[in-house]
Amino acid sequence: MKNISASIKDFGKTNFHALTHKNFRYYWSGQCVSLIGTWMQNIGQSWLVFTLTGSPFLLGLVGTIQFLPVTVFSLFAGVVVDRFPKKKILLITQSISMILAFVLSFLVFTHKVRYEHILILALLLGFTNTLDMPTRQTFIVEVVGKKDLMNAIALNSATFNLARILGPAVGAVLMSKLGAAWCFLLNGLSFVAVIFGLLQIEPIPYVRKEKDKSKIIDEIKDGLKYIYKTPILFKTVLMVTVMGIFAFNYNVLLPVFTKNVLRQSEGTYGFLMSSLGIGSLIGALTVSLKSKSGPKTRILVRSSIIVSILLVCTGLSRYQYLTALTLAATGIFNIYFSTTANSTLQINSEDKYRGRVMSVYALVFAGSTPVGNFFSGTTADRFGAAWAFIVSGIIIFIFITLLAMMHKNIQKEKLR
Repeated sequence: MKNISASIKDFGKTNFHALTHKNFRYYWSGQCVSLIGTWMQNIGQSWLVFTLTGSPFLLGLVGTIQFLPVTVFSLFAGVVVDRFPKKKILLITQSISMILAFVLSFLVFTHKVRYEHILILALLLGFTNTLDMPTRQTFIVEVVGKKDLMNAIALNSATFNLARILGPAVGAVLMSKLGAAWCFLLNGLSFVAVIFGLLQIEPIPYVRKEKDKSKIIDEIKDGLKYIYKTPILFKTVLMVTVMGIFAFNYNVLLPVFTKNVLRQSEGTYGFLMSSLGIGSLIGALTVSLKSKSGPKTRILVRSSIIVSILLVCTGLSRYQYLTALTLAATGIFNIYFSTTANSTLQINSEDKYRGRVMSVYALVFAGSTPVGNFFSGTTADRFGAAWAFIVSGIIIFIFITLLAMMHKNIQKEKLR
C-alpha cells in the first residue's frame, strides 16, 4: 500500500506539478466548486430563455448581449490589468458575479422573470467578465510562474470541463425536478469558495519598474503593435479569432438542435452538454500530461481542422448517441486548441505586455462570441441548427487552411 501511495504521489508531482504550489491549490480548489455552479447557470439560462421565447434568434441575442462588453472594452481592461493588483480585481469581479446570480434566482423564484430581465443581467455579467477574464489568465503566472504555466492552464481546463460534465447533469435534474431557479441560487453560493480561496493566496505580483503615465489609448496601441510585430503572437490571435466566432456556439445551437432536430427534452440537452464536457476533460488531462514539452504551434492547425470536420458531422447526425460521440470528440480537440493557444500567448509575452496580450485573447476568443452567437442564432433561425453546425465547420476549415498556407509561404520567402 505504501508503494502504491508513493507511486500515486510521484505521478501527481510529475504530471500535475502546478499543484505543488500552495497558492495554486487554493485557486484551483475554489474553481472546482464555482465552475460547477457556472455551468449549472449556463444550462439553466439557455433553457429558460428558449422556454420563455421559443426563438433561436432571441436565445442567440442573450449570448450576444452578454459578450458584447468583452468585444467593446477588452482592450481597455488589459491596461487596467497591467496597472493594478490582480488579486484585488478578482475579489471585486467574483463578488459582483455572485450578486448577479442571486438576483436572477430571486426573479425566477418569485415568477417575476421576463426576457428583458435576463438581457440586463447578461449585460452586467458581460461587463464583469470583461475585466475578470484577462485578470484570471494573467493571475496564474503570478501563482505558478512560467515553468508550470502550461500545466496550470491544462489543470484549469480539466476543472472547467469536469464542471461542464457535472454542471449540466446536475442542472438538468434540478430543472426537471425543482426548476431553473435552483441552478442560479447554487451558482451564487458557489462563488463563496472562490472568494475564500483568493483571500488565502499570497501571489508574487509583477509590478512595473517604471511608473507609466501614458494615456490608456496609447498603451492599447503599444500592446497591439507588440502583438503585430511578434509573429507567433499574431498568428495565434488570428486562429483564435476564427475559432472564437465559429466553433464555440454550443450554448445557442444545442438547445435548438436538441428540441428541433433530435426532438428531445432538457434531459438530452444536459446529456449532450455533459458529453462535450467529458471530451474536453479527456483533452485537458491529456494536455496536462504532455505540458512539460511546452506548446507546439502545429497543434493549433491540426486541432482546429479536426474540430471543423467534427462540427459538420454533428450537423449531419440525427441520433442523440452519435451526436454525443461527435461532441465528445469535439471537446477533446477544442481543449487541445485553446490550451495551446493560451500557453503560446502567455509564454511568448513579455511581463509588461501580458495583461494587454491576454485582453486581446479575451477579445478574440470570448469577445467574438456576440458575432458567433448572432451568426449561429440567425442561421439556426433561418435554416435550422443542423445547417448552422455544418456551415460553421466549413468556414473554419477554409479560414484555417488559408492561414496555414499563408504562414508556409511567408516561411519559404524568409528562407530564400
